Amino acid sequence: MRNQSINVPSRPQIKPIAEPRASASGLLPAITNLREQPVTAARRLGCLLAILALARGDPPPTPLPDPLLLPNGTRVTTAAQWRNQRRPELLAQFTREMYGVAPPRSPQMSFVMFDKGTVTLNGKALRKQITVLLNGDPKGPKFDLLLYLPKAFHTRVPAILGLNFWGNHTIAHDPGVRLPTNPMKAGRDSYVDLSCVENGHATEACRGINSSQWPVDVMLDKGYALATVYCCDIDPDTKDGFERSLKAFYPELRNRPDNFSTIGEWAWVLSRSLDYLVTDSAIDPKRVAVFGWSRLGKAALWAGATDDRFAAVISNESGAGGAKLFRRGVGESVADLNKNFPYWFDQNFRKYNGLDRSLPFDQHELIALIAPRPVYIASAEQDKGADPEGEFAAAKAAEPVYKLLGKPGLLTDRWPAVNQPIAGGDIAYHVRAGRHDVKPFDWQQYLTFLDRHFHDKTL
Repeated sequence: MRNQSINVPSRPQIKPIAEPRASASGLLPAITNLREQPVTAARRLGCLLAILALARGDPPPTPLPDPLLLPNGTRVTTAAQWRNQRRPELLAQFTREMYGVAPPRSPQMSFVMFDKGTVTLNGKALRKQITVLLNGDPKGPKFDLLLYLPKAFHTRVPAILGLNFWGNHTIAHDPGVRLPTNPMKAGRDSYVDLSCVENGHATEACRGINSSQWPVDVMLDKGYALATVYCCDIDPDTKDGFERSLKAFYPELRNRPDNFSTIGEWAWVLSRSLDYLVTDSAIDPKRVAVFGWSRLGKAALWAGATDDRFAAVISNESGAGGAKLFRRGVGESVADLNKNFPYWFDQNFRKYNGLDRSLPFDQHELIALIAPRPVYIASAEQDKGADPEGEFAAAKAAEPVYKLLGKPGLLTDRWPAVNQPIAGGDIAYHVRAGRHDVKPFDWQQYLTFLDRHFHDKTL
């Protein structure tokens, strides 16, 4: 399989939404900012979204779909109803209408460890590298998993698993990490300097160029293992990339309305990576969190929804198709996604172009599928395409499911101030100052959140 790396994971330009019109009552400024107008209960969010749409001059959306209402109108009132009836319905709906199907795990899947535990990173880490043979055939679908274990810890440790954008070799200055052989784009973007790429391939100079987004030393010092996979070893993330993706090995899942999508493919690989991690005697299988930024944050949320072995989920600025609500009509729309990235979601999702405000489902229900496990949703203030307020609103609207299952939800009714995390419940949220990115501030909050939830869950 020949892939091409992503050059810039930033969002396409979004047509700006008009500013709210003036109101004779003088009340509009108070209701167009979720920080200034408290939402006293999750069920009021639909009404608030309608007011916001009217303030912009848009037609009002219908209220948010109720995650605790069955299609026949029956309300879900018990945990058993949620687990046995409503949750399977929602999971099937998201699979059919948005993320698409995925192949089952092959019974022939196997793991080839070509780096069995090398001391690295100034003695802090043991490095393992594993080729995952998805059908057991070295010539079949496969990918490389990089694992750093904290050398100072001698009991089973929690782990963070996430896909990376530019290659396993880019997350740390480690000369022992295998360089990818797939073609890569050269040049510069706003996140990494890819001038190290020569003749379309990574070189030694490319090592560590993305280390600012992966504080490996901090994770190791706190006792966390880190596992990662290069997303373009899975899919080149281009409109013409099918034949160079893992999806090409599953042609039976292509020409159907609920086809195997790229977001679904990335999420599926996260689960296949977890298949290895739960076999590693150094990892606590009950304390593996899945992390993702941007489009990979969408995949992390879907992986967390579809695989309850993930003990926690972290979504960093996942935006449209991830954590943000479509029904607000702010930021990237369904049509934007399907035009710019027609392979990210399944073919069924295209029928909702232009229907954001009347979708039969929305992303708060995706977050609810993670319940009762901890989930952290994070935004960036300048990331307008991701609609930070819409990400917060989705997190809040997932709260009734967490409460039904006996867990505290998002412990605020107000969109918080910048750099003021709300992380005391099982749904956490912050909006960071700055642009679409992953910063030390973000990781500080995530690790503190995981410390609290993982502390008493050792084997």
